[in-house]
Amino acid sequence: MNITISDAAQSHFRKLLDQQEEGTNIRIFVVNPGTPSAECGVSYCPANAVEASDTEIKFKQFSAFIDDISLPFLEDAEIDYVTDPMGSQLTLKAPNAKMRKVADDAPFIDRLDYVIQTQVNPQLASHGGRVTLVELTDDGYAILQFGGGCNGCSMVDVTLKEGIEKQLLAQFPNELKGVKDATEHQHGEHSYY
Repeated sequence: MNITISDAAQSHFRKLLDQQEEGTNIRIFVVNPGTPSAECGVSYCPANAVEASDTEIKFKQFSAFIDDISLPFLEDAEIDYVTDPMGSQLTLKAPNAKMRKVADDAPFIDRLDYVIQTQVNPQLASHGGRVTLVELTDDGYAILQFGGGCNGCSMVDVTLKEGIEKQLLAQFPNELKGVKDATEHQHGEHSYY
């Protein structure tokens, strides 16, 4: 299990924990794990609140407890304590909170979908858009359906070819031939008019 808590964040937690009753540690959790609305959080974890099924990760100054539902969604999470002119704040990055990490030996379609959900869609979300993997053709093309703000956008072809296709081909050079927009790909019995 790989969760990183920076030294600054560990010191911050230690200061807070020193004000709690002895034996209190922290709990890291994900609300709505595996959904687009997933949120990562941290709370106090008094000794009497530790469950038998919790995973304990020992850090230098305290332990972090994680419930078994949140655990796979916190893989590669990073917690930092950042100080800037506006003040100090705790930052939590959990790249797998919305979708659990896929094993390197998982079927290609699962690994491809994971990259689309965790890397491509967050970039499109700033424009209110998203893509969904509709199918993977036998000849190695990913058929993507654009939705949200991408639907009907004149830049969709550029986004598809210059952005998404280049990004995915760079990650899966041996498995992926290219990407196509589902709207241009519909044929035969898949057509709905």
